Amino acid sequence: MMQDAELTRRIALLRGIPLFSSVSAQYLERLVGDLRLREFEKDDIIFRQGDESREIYILLKGKVRIFKISPSGNETSIDIFSVHDVIGELAAIDSSPRSATGKAIGKISLLTMAHEHFAYHLEHVPGLALGLARLLAQKLRWTASFAESVAQFDAAGRLLHILLYYVERYGVAVEAGKRYSVDLALNQTDLASMVGARREWVNRLLSDWRKRGLLEFDRGVITILDMERVVAERDSRIEVFSNESDW
Repeated sequence: MMQDAELTRRIALLRGIPLFSSVSAQYLERLVGDLRLREFEKDDIIFRQGDESREIYILLKGKVRIFKISPSGNETSIDIFSVHDVIGELAAIDSSPRSATGKAIGKISLLTMAHEHFAYHLEHVPGLALGLARLLAQKLRWTASFAESVAQFDAAGRLLHILLYYVERYGVAVEAGKRYSVDLALNQTDLASMVGARREWVNRLLSDWRKRGLLEFDRGVITILDMERVVAERDSRIEVFSNESDW
């Protein structure tokens, strides 16, 4: 039987996860029993595109890269998840196969909950459905933002848009209003796959931005050197169509 101190610790941990922020301690205690801790090493595959979906994941430590694999074997990065993010909640609702592959970026720890338990708690735990709705709204905003970037910007602009998004989501201020840093633990190939480009092109682009004092990329860490100028650079990458024949 779980000791009171350990139960209290786990309830406190769940309180810090946005999905459970509207759930009372009484009901968090019920959730604790259906959560399992799992750990993965760097580059471990957590699930594969096309796999049957059986559980949701809640990150406690580290980052996970989500990507799709084309018929030709090429990878396209979809998103990066970090501490307290939830993965796989849609499949828990409609029981669809995994739409992408999840890979550990470094060593990670996560909580898992079987779909049947999650579905049960959605119906019986007050506040959980509201937490899920907020989570889905956040992900929908990211999807809309990315779709907007695809429509508006050239490839360089899209890359800047994505980097700015992750700085806003996970970054820390080095100098408020100007310098920000975020550790994505990604390499240049990963960045290239986010915008459908080649690594060599990303290498040249990052080198140019560093020389111009916009940003630096070092061992997976992105440092925005001048936020105002980076935003201006992104906005300057808007593609303008001169006439209907350009569409």
